[in-house]
Amino acid sequence: MTAKRLLAGLAPLALMTACTVGPNYHAPEMAVPVSYQGPTAEAPPPGAEVDPATWWRAYGDLELDALVKRALAGNPDIQVAASRVRQARLAEIVAEAQGKPTLDAQANVSYIHFSKNAGLSSLAKQFGGGGSESGSGSSSGGVALPGDGITTYSAGFDTSWELDLFGGARRGVEAARARKEAAVWNGRDAAVTLAAEVADAYFALRADQERARIVNEEIARQTRALQIAAHIAEAGLAPHVDVTRQNASITSLRATLEPINADIAMKSHALGILIGEAPETLTAELAAPASAMAPVPSVPAGLPSDLLRRRPDVRAAERQLGAATADIGVAVADLYPKFNLTGMAQLISSALSNLFTGDSLQLTGTGAVQFPLLDWGRRKATVGMRKEDREQAYLNYRKTVLGALRDVEDALAQIDTERRRNATLNKALADSEETAKSVEAQYRTGFVAQDSLLNAETDVLKAREQVAMSDAQLREYTAALFKALGGGWQADAASSDTGK
Repeated sequence: MTAKRLLAGLAPLALMTACTVGPNYHAPEMAVPVSYQGPTAEAPPPGAEVDPATWWRAYGDLELDALVKRALAGNPDIQVAASRVRQARLAEIVAEAQGKPTLDAQANVSYIHFSKNAGLSSLAKQFGGGGSESGSGSSSGGVALPGDGITTYSAGFDTSWELDLFGGARRGVEAARARKEAAVWNGRDAAVTLAAEVADAYFALRADQERARIVNEEIARQTRALQIAAHIAEAGLAPHVDVTRQNASITSLRATLEPINADIAMKSHALGILIGEAPETLTAELAAPASAMAPVPSVPAGLPSDLLRRRPDVRAAERQLGAATADIGVAVADLYPKFNLTGMAQLISSALSNLFTGDSLQLTGTGAVQFPLLDWGRRKATVGMRKEDREQAYLNYRKTVLGALRDVEDALAQIDTERRRNATLNKALADSEETAKSVEAQYRTGFVAQDSLLNAETDVLKAREQVAMSDAQLREYTAALFKALGGGWQADAASSDTGK
C-alpha cells in the first residue's frame, strides 16, 4: 500500500510530459507516372482475376503450387525474416518501457559480528550494551558489544522514474514501432522474392526437360532413318557414306543431351535448397517431365500509384524513413535536462517478530536533475548524425521506388518483345518443318543429297528448341512482372497493422 501511495504521489508529474522534441514524421510524397509506358494487358473478365498473393496458381501447375508452398514454409530466409519480426516486436516492448516508472521488491537479512579487539567495550557498556566476554550469542536490544552480533531484517519496495519531459522515450517508441513494421514488410519481400525464384528455377527445369524431349525424339527419328539408309546402301541405291553421316548426326545429338541433363540436375538441386531441404530431395519427384504447360497468364499491371502500396520493399523503405525521423527526436531530447525521481518504502527491524509493524517503516524519496553542460559537441553531433541517417533513408526510399518502377517497365517490355519473338519463332518452326518434309521427299527420290536432308532436319531441331526456350522465357518474364508488382505476400492477423 505504501508503494502505491508513493506512485500515486508521483503521478501528477506525468502531466508535465507533454513536450515532444524533434521533427514529426510525414510520409513522403513521391511523384510517379500516371500510367506505365510499356504495353499492359487488359483486365481479365470477372471471375478470371489473378490473386496477387498467390499469382503462381495462375499457371495451372499443381507441382509449382506445391513447391512454392513448401518453400514458403521451410526456406531458411523466410525463417530468418520471421525471427527478425519477433525480435523487432520485443524491441518495441523494450522501447515502450522507457519513460515509465519501475517498481522493484526487495527483502534482506543481514548479520554483523563485532570484533572483540575493537577497543569499544567500555563505551558500549556506558550505552547499556551487554554480553559475555566470549562473544557468543547476539544482542537482543541496545548496542551490541564487541564479540556479539546483530541481525537486521528488511523488506520493501523501491521505485524510480526518469520523467520523459521532452519526449525522447516517446520518439524511441515511434522508432521501434516503425522498425517493427519495416521488419514485417521485409519478411513479405522475402516471400515475394522466394516465390519468384522458385518459379524461375521450375520453369527453367521444365524448359530443359522439354529440350531433352525434343532431342530424344529427333534421335529416335534419325535412328529410324539410319535403318532405312542402311537398307538403301545395302541395296546399292545410295553410297555407304550416307550411313556413316547419319550415324555421326545421331552421335552429335546424344552429345548435346549431356549438358542439358546436367542443367536439369542443377535446377533440381536449386529447387531442393529453395524449399529448405537437401539438394537431391526433388530429383525423383521432378524426374518426369510435365505433361503439358498451361498457357502464359495475362497480367494486368495496374497503376504506378498502386505499386507504392503493394511492393513490400517500398513499404519497408518508407518505414525505415519513419524510424530514422523518430531517431532525431531521441537525440534532440538528450540536449535537455533529465529529471529523475526515486523512492523507497522499507520495513526494517532487528527482530523478525516486529518487522511488520508501523514502527519499522522507513521512507526515502529523492528528486534529481541532470543538466548537460560540457560534452565537447557530442550531443549536437549525434543530432546531426541522426539527420544524415534520415536523409540517407529518404534517398534509399526514392531509389527503391524508382527501382520498382523500372522493374515493372522492364518486365512489360520483355513480355511484349518475347511475345512477338515467340510468334515469329513458331512461324519459323512451321516453315522449317514444311521445308524438311519437302527435302525428305526429294531425298527419297534421289533428287537431293543426304547433306541437304540433314541440314533441313537440323533447322527443324533448332527451331523447336528455340520455341521451347521462348515459351519458358515468357513464363519467366511473366513471373518477373508478378514479382515487380509486389505479388506473393498476404497479410496475416499478427501483422495486419502494417498491411494498410
